[in-house]
Amino acid sequence: MTRFTCALASATTATVILLIFVLFDSMRSSFVSAVVVDPMTITLLPPHAGSNCRTVFVPLFPSLPNSSRIASFSGDGKSRRHLRISDASLPNARMDLHDDLLITGYYTTRLWIGSPPQKFALIVDTGSTVTYVPCSTCEHCGKHQDPKFDPDSSSTYRSVKCNIDCTCDNDRKQCIYGRQYAEMSSSSGVLGEDIVSFGNQSELSPQRATFGCENSESGDIYTQRADGIMGLGRGDLSLIDQLVDRGVISDSFSLCYGGMDVGGGAMVLGGISPPYGMVYAYSDPIRSPYYNVDLKELHVAGKRLPLNPSIFDGKHGTVLDSGTTYAYIPEEVFLVFKDAIMKELHSVKQIRGPDPKYKDICFSGAGSDVSELPETFPSVEMVFGRAHRLSLSPENYLFRVRGAYCLGIFQNAKEPTTILGGIIVRNTFVMYDREHDKIGFLKTNCSDLWARLNSSGVLPSTPDKYHPSPYTSPPAPLGPPPYHISPGSKVGSIIFYMSLNIMYSKLEPHITELIELIAMELQVNGSQVSLLDFISEGNGSLTIWSITPPEPAEYMSKETASDIIALIAEDEIHLPRSFGKHRISNWYIESAPNRTWWQNYRNVVIGIILVLVFGFLAFTTRWLWRYRQQTNIRYRPIGSIFPELELQTM
Repeated sequence: MTRFTCALASATTATVILLIFVLFDSMRSSFVSAVVVDPMTITLLPPHAGSNCRTVFVPLFPSLPNSSRIASFSGDGKSRRHLRISDASLPNARMDLHDDLLITGYYTTRLWIGSPPQKFALIVDTGSTVTYVPCSTCEHCGKHQDPKFDPDSSSTYRSVKCNIDCTCDNDRKQCIYGRQYAEMSSSSGVLGEDIVSFGNQSELSPQRATFGCENSESGDIYTQRADGIMGLGRGDLSLIDQLVDRGVISDSFSLCYGGMDVGGGAMVLGGISPPYGMVYAYSDPIRSPYYNVDLKELHVAGKRLPLNPSIFDGKHGTVLDSGTTYAYIPEEVFLVFKDAIMKELHSVKQIRGPDPKYKDICFSGAGSDVSELPETFPSVEMVFGRAHRLSLSPENYLFRVRGAYCLGIFQNAKEPTTILGGIIVRNTFVMYDREHDKIGFLKTNCSDLWARLNSSGVLPSTPDKYHPSPYTSPPAPLGPPPYHISPGSKVGSIIFYMSLNIMYSKLEPHITELIELIAMELQVNGSQVSLLDFISEGNGSLTIWSITPPEPAEYMSKETASDIIALIAEDEIHLPRSFGKHRISNWYIESAPNRTWWQNYRNVVIGIILVLVFGFLAFTTRWLWRYRQQTNIRYRPIGSIFPELELQTM
C-alpha cells in the first residue's frame, strides 16, 4: 500500500486546501453523466391493436446500388439544389388527402400519369424515395383501388434505357428498381418516364417525371387497397427532388393530416408562405437519409421527463415518417413516458387491448367526444432545439378501438431510433422546408383546410383548447385568470413570444434599446431580460424572450411572477412606433432556473481565482522566509581564529 502524507506548513496553506475542497464540491453538482447509445440496425414493430393499420414504411435500404443518379454536391458539402435561391413566384401543387390513418393505416392522394391520364391512389410516404404504381404486365401484383398502369395506352410513356447511373435488367435494356421495407414487404419493377398531373387545384402544370412500373409486389404492398407509393423522401428518384431539379417548384412540401374520426387532409408540393405561429425544428440532411428533427425533451402535463437528450439521437435520430402509422420510441423513453401518463389518469380504467397477442395499454370510460379528451388525458409537449415547443393533444398519442382509447406510442424493441409516425401530426400542418433544413409544425384543422384558406387567404391555426402551443394566440381565459400560478410551482423564468412587423435585420441594431424598453414596461431590471431566439417571418420577426429572477436569486416570488405575467398576458408592453406593431402570442413558465453561463459557473470561476491567488501568496511567503533565513548566516574569512570551545561534561 502506498502511503500519502501531507503537512500543513502554514495557516495560508490550510486555507488553500479548504478552498480546493469547497471548489470541487461546487463543481461536482455542475456536471452530468453522458449516456452513450450504441447504434444498431433499425427494427420497427408492425401495427396491431386489432386494426388493419399499415406497417412501418421506412426502407431497410435507402436505395439499391446504382439504382438512381448520384446527387451532385458542391465543395461545402451541400447539394446544388440547396444553393439555388428560392423563388417565391414558383407555383405549387395543392392536392387533397384521402383515407384515415387508423382505418386504412395511411393517407393517400390522387396522381394522374400518362396521356391520356390514368388515375392512381398513392400513399404519401416521406420514408420512401421512389414513386411507383402497378404495371399492366405485373405478374405478382395484388388487387388495388384502380386499374393497373398501361404503358401502351400512353402516347408519352418512355422507358428509362440502361445506363451507367442505374441498375439494369438481365438484358441490359431497361433500368430497374427495387425497394424492401422493414415489415418485409417489397416492390420491384422497371423505371419509366411519363407526364404526371396533380389535379385541378394545382397551379403547377403537368410535368415529366420518372417513376416505377411494378412487376412484383409482396407483403402489405400486395394486400393494400392503395395502388402504390408517392415517394417524398430524399433521393434523386423522389418526386420532390425531380420537380425541384427541374426548377418548377421551390424545395419544400407540406402535409396536413385530418384528425381522429375525420381523416382526409391536404398536401402542397412546393413552397407556401409560412403561416404565423409555426414551431420549427432543425432537420439535418447529412444526419440520416430520412427527415429527422432535433428532439431534446418530452413533457407530460407540463413536467419534463427525466431523460438525457442524447437518447433521442440514437442511430438515425428522431425520424418523422408519414408512412408510419404510430410512434416508436426507445425502451427507456417508453417506460418513463408510460408511467408519466398513468400518473395523470384518475377517471378512467385500464383494460386489456382488443388483440390478446399484444399488451396494448388501453383505457375505458373517457367518452366518445374527441374534443373532451383533454379533460381526461394529459397534454404532451415535444421540445426541440432552441426550446421550440410543439404541444400534442390526446388525439396525437391515442387511437380509438371498440369504444376504448389505447396508447399509439410503442416501445421500439431494443432499437435506439425514434420514429414519429402520422398519429403524432394529426391536425397539424407540417412544412418540410428542405431548402432551409427545417421542419415547421402548426396545429390546425386539416380536414377543411382549403375551404378556410380560400375564404380567408390566411392559413388558420387552431390552438389547443387547454394547452396552447407557444406559437399560437392563447384562447380566452377559462376559469382562473391567465396569470394564475398553481400552488407548489417554482418560477425559474418566464418565456414569452412577441411578433413585430419589422424585419430582424432592421431590428437587430436596436436590440439593446428594445431590452431596456421591455424591462421598463415589465418593471424589472434590464439584466433580467434576454433575447433567446428569433424567427424571420416574411417582413416581420418572431422573437422569444426570457425574464429571469434578479441576481442572485434562482427563483421568482409568486407575487412578482404573477405581476409580470399579468402584464404579458394583457399585452401591456408599449413600444415606440419605430418598432412597428407588435403582438404577444403566448407565454409559459420554466420551473428550472434559466441562468446564463456566468450565473451558473460564477462561484466556480471565483473559487479558481481565489485558489490561484492564495497559492501564489503562500508560495511567495515561503520563498521570502527561506531567503531571509539564508541572508542571516554570518560568514568569517578563511584563516580567521575561532575561540576554543570546551566540551561540556554530561
